[in-house]
Amino acid sequence: MAVPKRRTSRSNTRHRRAKWKASPPDLVPVVVNERTVRVPRRLVKAVQRGLVEPPSV
Repeated sequence: MAVPKRRTSRSNTRHRRAKWKASPPDLVPVVVNERTVRVPRRLVKAVQRGLVEPPSV
């Protein structure tokens, strides 16, 4: 049976949330159409294949 969650103190809540900070993605240089573009590591193959358009600067 579901039990209601207990109240967490404000201090504990903020301390817990402080660990959720996102880090910026590491950018990898990729050559596309004789141009070097920096893209997130998870999009490298998609950009090389032409499935995702590289960001324009």
